[in-house]
Amino acid sequence: MQAGIGTEHDLLLQQKKKNLNKKRLDTWLLLLPTLGIFIFFFLLPLFFLFITSFKNFDASTGVGNEWTLQNYIKFMSDPFYLGVVWRTVKIALLTTLITIMISYPVAFQISRSKGRTRNYLTLLVLSPLLISMVIRCYGWVILLSNNGVVNNTLLKLGWIDQPLTLLYTELSVVIGMVHVLFPYMVLSIMGSLEKIDPSVIRASQNLGASSFRTFFSILLPLTLPGVFAGSVMVFSLSVSSFVTPAILGGPQVKVMSYLTYEQVAVMLNWPYGGAIGFLLILIATITIIAYSKILARSEKGVAIQ
Repeated sequence: MQAGIGTEHDLLLQQKKKNLNKKRLDTWLLLLPTLGIFIFFFLLPLFFLFITSFKNFDASTGVGNEWTLQNYIKFMSDPFYLGVVWRTVKIALLTTLITIMISYPVAFQISRSKGRTRNYLTLLVLSPLLISMVIRCYGWVILLSNNGVVNNTLLKLGWIDQPLTLLYTELSVVIGMVHVLFPYMVLSIMGSLEKIDPSVIRASQNLGASSFRTFFSILLPLTLPGVFAGSVMVFSLSVSSFVTPAILGGPQVKVMSYLTYEQVAVMLNWPYGGAIGFLLILIATITIIAYSKILARSEKGVAIQ
């Protein structure tokens, strides 16, 4: 009797293991095409570029045969390149901060809206993503140039005597970045706001808390995961952006992505361009890890509806 029960139990365990192995196999089969594309078109090129960054530069072939750390030493010991690193990080941080400040009220208003109003507001926020990034940047060129809409308006109003230098500055790059990355932050914050039980806000108001205290004591702490997630996306995309700084900043506002393009496509110095590219990846990775640790230590829970 006991032997029969034991045999039946073993058969059930074997059947569960078979089903589990089959599910795992099905999962890997579904992931295989995506993994293949990711490995062959992303990881392998990055790996070969990483190897190239430790090679010396050869004027005839582009990549020499000698192994060296000179590319990294040259970048880290040159004040000009360190200044480019600081400018890149500064623009990314400013873009992230301004995007948070602009996106939070918009996300809050959309989360409180209902019906068609909510749909229209969401469509309005997402509409920039329907237009090419290049076209959006050239739209800002028309607005910010010396003969652009902004300067002509200020001149006609008599507020300035001569056109302001708005284009090809860090300010123009930050404005363009905020415009491009604004929807990502709004959607991220909206996700956290929609998970908050409205009764928590009502309870705070019934207990006599002001709108100011309700925001800083309840809303902001509960939406921090969305703010952090949006910040990671915006910072990562802005620190590695190329199109917006190239069009709105030009050669006057050099960032690391522009330096990489310049070394690889113009100077044909692939080893040095690879070194700059991987230092850029390192900066973005360190930032993401730091944000993740901050997020892990923060209060991640939200009220359950």
